[in-house]
Amino acid sequence: MTTLTDHAPQAPTLLALAHGTRDREGIRVVEELTARVRRLRPGTRVELAWLGLVEPTVSQALARLPGPVVAVPLLLARGYHVRTDIPALLAGPDEARVSVAPALGPSPRLAEAAAAQLARAGRPPGATPVVLAAAGSADPRARADTHHSARLLAARLNAPVTPAFLGGPGPDPAEAVAAWHSRGHPDVAVAAHLLAPGFFLNRLRGTGARWVSGALGLREPAAELVWERYDADGRARNDRTSPPPVLRTR
Repeated sequence: MTTLTDHAPQAPTLLALAHGTRDREGIRVVEELTARVRRLRPGTRVELAWLGLVEPTVSQALARLPGPVVAVPLLLARGYHVRTDIPALLAGPDEARVSVAPALGPSPRLAEAAAAQLARAGRPPGATPVVLAAAGSADPRARADTHHSARLLAARLNAPVTPAFLGGPGPDPAEAVAAWHSRGHPDVAVAAHLLAPGFFLNRLRGTGARWVSGALGLREPAAELVWERYDADGRARNDRTSPPPVLRTR
């Protein structure tokens, strides 16, 4: 006698979309973040693609992924990549089966990760000023997201946080640190609003800050945030009756 068993629909693949880099440590950190995301929910397929410089490219990744896909940009703010570059890369025969989740930031989870990285860098608890240093963009929406992230970190630390930008309109991080020094604060911390090491993070070493935190990608909240963005996507919600719990590995 044959018994038919109903099977729940398979969850869409999570395709993490990372900004390209030539920095080997930056690549390693993004790959480690992707592995951490995969471990949090082993029942869902998780793959990584790069927007440039590193393979697999988005088209290469999609060519070997069957079924529906939710693409999660590993980007900390809206900007050119989210609004223009990613939609262009996904245009074509795969467009109907791929949906794009929001960028990772702003989010309280990023503030949690930044606070942990600042503590690890040696910044003591208290009201010591912080400069939140982002890659920067000429896009006003991306800059607004960074200002929002600074407010979230300020609330998390109960300390003043000013945003700064390594590219695009200023202030740049060194100027922001100098501004705090001029107001009588000799000790200033820089929080790297960056997912992985690389050219931008290296530039923060010369800002004059007493403490400079590391990138956010290896902190647990960053991996949890990837799933939060995936679950917020309509395709993921429709294809799964209830999301499985994310397992905290701390």
